[in-house]
Amino acid sequence: MLITQLVWAQRFSVIKGRAVDTDGSPVSSASIVIEKTSFGTLTNDDGYFELRHLPPGTYQVRAVLMNYNSQSKEVRLGRGETAELTFTLTPKNNQMREIEVFGARNKQPEKLDAITRLPLKPSDQIQSVSVISEKLIEQQGALSVIDAVRNVPGVYTYATYGGVRESISSRGFRGIPTLKNGVRVLTDFRGMGFSTDMQGVESVQVLKGASAITMGAATDLGGPGGIVNVVTKTPKFENSGAVSLRVGSWDLVRPTFDVQHILNKSNTLAFRLNGSYENGGKFRDHMSNESFYINPSLEWRPNAKSTLTLEMDYFDEDQTIDAGTVNLSVGNKENEIYDLPKDRFLGFETDNASVVHQTYTARFKQDLTNNIYLRAAAFYSDYDSDAIKTGLSAAKGTDINVDQVNIYNRSIAHNQAREDRSSVFQLDLIGQKLKTGALQHTFQVGADYRYIDLYQPTYNSIAIDQINVLDPSTVSNILPEQVAPFEKTGGTRSFDYRFGVTAQDVIQLTDWARVYGGVRYSTNKTRSDGESSATSSFWNPLAGVMFTVRDGLNIFGSYTNSTNPRSAAVVDINGEPLGAERIDQLEVGIKSEWLNDRLRFNLTLYKINNKDMNLQAFEVDENGVVQATGYYIKGGNDERKGVEVELTGRVLENLEVIAGYAYIDAQYKEHTTFVPGSAPNNTPKHTFNAWANYTVSQGFARGLGIGAGIYYLGERPYNDWTQDGVQYHAIDPNTAPWYNKAYTITNAQLSYQFEKNWGVRVLFNNIFDKVGYDAYRSNFIDRIQPRNVSGVVTYRF
Repeated sequence: MLITQLVWAQRFSVIKGRAVDTDGSPVSSASIVIEKTSFGTLTNDDGYFELRHLPPGTYQVRAVLMNYNSQSKEVRLGRGETAELTFTLTPKNNQMREIEVFGARNKQPEKLDAITRLPLKPSDQIQSVSVISEKLIEQQGALSVIDAVRNVPGVYTYATYGGVRESISSRGFRGIPTLKNGVRVLTDFRGMGFSTDMQGVESVQVLKGASAITMGAATDLGGPGGIVNVVTKTPKFENSGAVSLRVGSWDLVRPTFDVQHILNKSNTLAFRLNGSYENGGKFRDHMSNESFYINPSLEWRPNAKSTLTLEMDYFDEDQTIDAGTVNLSVGNKENEIYDLPKDRFLGFETDNASVVHQTYTARFKQDLTNNIYLRAAAFYSDYDSDAIKTGLSAAKGTDINVDQVNIYNRSIAHNQAREDRSSVFQLDLIGQKLKTGALQHTFQVGADYRYIDLYQPTYNSIAIDQINVLDPSTVSNILPEQVAPFEKTGGTRSFDYRFGVTAQDVIQLTDWARVYGGVRYSTNKTRSDGESSATSSFWNPLAGVMFTVRDGLNIFGSYTNSTNPRSAAVVDINGEPLGAERIDQLEVGIKSEWLNDRLRFNLTLYKINNKDMNLQAFEVDENGVVQATGYYIKGGNDERKGVEVELTGRVLENLEVIAGYAYIDAQYKEHTTFVPGSAPNNTPKHTFNAWANYTVSQGFARGLGIGAGIYYLGERPYNDWTQDGVQYHAIDPNTAPWYNKAYTITNAQLSYQFEKNWGVRVLFNNIFDKVGYDAYRSNFIDRIQPRNVSGVVTYRF
C-alpha cells in the first residue's frame, strides 16, 4: 500500500508560492488559477497558496484580485516536480499612491518591526505608536523631521542648536533618541538630534513612552520619553519615477528625483534611487545652506519565502550656524528676548556647521513555515560633524548692562565636533497566529548587539570683540584677519558595547481578549581612554492586556519600565554603589479604527515615575551655606503624567484630517536638586495640532487640492529651577525660570494634478508671521521661521 501511494504521488506535480503587493506585504484572498483548466485556489492571510495533484505539463498560472493588476507566469512541470512562484500585484490606476496619511491600511508600516520587534500594525501594539506617511510629508512639504512629527500629539521641539539640528522631545523628557532605519545616529544620551533630508523618507514613526523592552537602557534607545525612527524608501517592485523642483523664499532651490525599476523578467530583483540637492532657505542675512543627498537601495526576492534588502543613505550638508538672539533681562529673570531683525546676524560669516552622514542597512527575511519566519538585520551609521560657532556672553562692569543686558563679548569655538559610528545587529524568530490548544500566539524571540565608537576632539576658544546687540554699527560679520587658528587641546575616544535578549508573546485568549507579555535582559559596558567600566546588566518587563469591545475598537492597559545605569557607580554614605535607577510607566487607553480603517482615533493616558533616583546629598554648614557631601542617596520622585488624543485618516473619500492634543503634567517631586513642583526645562503643558486636506474629485476642478492646518506649542520654562545652594548647569540657585512664550503656526497648501503625470503645489508656511522661539537654556535662542512661500512642480512617469 505504501509503495502504491508513493508511485501515485510521483505521477503528479505541485505549484506553490505567495502573492505580495508592491511593498512585499502579503496579499490575501487573491485567486490563483491555471488558465484553461479547472484548477484554482485562494491565497491565505499570509499570501501563500498551493495547487496539488497536477499532471505534468506546461501551464499559465494567473493571480487575480479586485483593484489590482493581474499577473501571469508560465510554468513547466515534470512528473513529481514542485514549482515555486511569487506574484507581485500592483494596484490599478496607480492606487499605490492613494495610501492614507498614516500609511497603508491593514498592514504593518515598513520597518516598524525594527523598533517594536513584533509583526503588528500600530492599532494592535500595546505601546503608543504614531506613523507619519510619505503622503502626508509630501502634502505638507515637510523639509525636516521636526516639521513631520508636529503631526503627533505630545511631541515637540526641544531645541534646534542654531538651526542645524532637530532635537525632539516627548512626554516631558529631554531630547528623545532619533533613529534612521532602526539605528541611532548621534549617540549622545541627551538626544541632541541631527539634521537629515526628507526626500528619501518613507515614513516617520514615533513610539512614545518606555521602549526598553526592545531597545535597552534609558541612556540609549530605551528612554521613557520614546523614540523617533526615520524610515527610508526601498523598492516597491514597480517601474516608476518622479522628478520635482521646489523654489521658495530666501532663494531656496531644491531639485529632487525618485526612480525605481524591476531588473528582471521574473520580478525577483528591483532597485530604487532617491536624491536631492538643496541651496538657500535661510531667513537671516549672512547665512547660507547647501546639501546633497543620495539614497540607493536594492531588493532581491529569490523565491516566495526569502527577501534580501540592501540600502545606503548619504547626506552631506554645510550650513551657517545661527548665533541666535539674546535675553535682555538683567539677571536673566524675565523673558525679554530681543526680537532680532531678520537682516541682522550676531555671528560671523565663517560660522559653519558641517555634517557628512552615511548609513548602510542589510535586512533579510526567511519564511520557515506559513506562520514562522526568521528576520536578520544589520545597520551601520557613520556620522561626522563639526561646527564653528559664535558665542555670546554678557559683559560685566559697573556701568554696563545695568538696565538691560545688551553688551556682549563675542568669541568663536568649535561646537560638538564628533566622529560617531554605530553598528546594530538584530536577529529575531517571529511566529504569527500559532495555535496551542485554544490559544493563539504571536511571538518574538531575538537578540541584538550594539557597538558605538565615538571620538570627540576638543579645541580652544578665541575671544574676538565686544558688541552692542541693539546697535548694528558695532556688529561686524567679517572675522578679523589677525585671528589665530584653533589649537587642538585634546579629545576623548570611547567605545560602548550593548547586548540584549528579548522575548515577547501576544496571546489571543478569546475573540475579544489579548494578553501581552515580554521581558528583556540587557548588558552595558563602556571603554574610554584605556579604562573599562564594569558590565552592568538589568531586566525590563512588559505586561499588558487589550480588550476588543467591538470590531475596530480596543481598550488597552500596560506596565513597563526603563533602567538608567548612568549613575550606578555613585556611592552612598558607606561607600557602597547605589546601582542603576529605574523608571516605571503605566499606560491605558483606546485604539479604534473606523470607516474600514480609513480613520483612526486613539486616546492614551500615561503616568511615568522615577522613584529610585540617585540624588546627590547636601548639608548646611555652620555658616548656613549648602554644600555637597560627596555621597548620594536613593529617593525622590520625578513624575510625568498626561493625556494624548489623536485622530487621523480620511473622513470622506476626498477629505483627510489629522488632529491631536496633548496635556503634559511633568514635575520634579521630592527632589534634593530641583524645587518640588517645578517642571523640567522646555516642557509645555499643552500642544495641539490639526490639518485638513480636501481634494476635488469631480467637475472642472478635478485634481485640485486644498489643505490647511495649525500647530500650537504652549509656554514652557527655559530652564530648570534649582533649590537654594545647589549648583547645577551654572543655574542661579533658587531663581525661578522665565517662560518661553507659546506660539501658533498656521500653514496651508494648494495643489493641482493634471494630465496624469504633472502636479504643482504651492506651500504657505507661518501665514500670519508669528514670532516664536525655541531655546536650549539661555543659549541658542532660535526664532522659528517667519512667513515663507514655496512652489513645487512634479513630473511622475
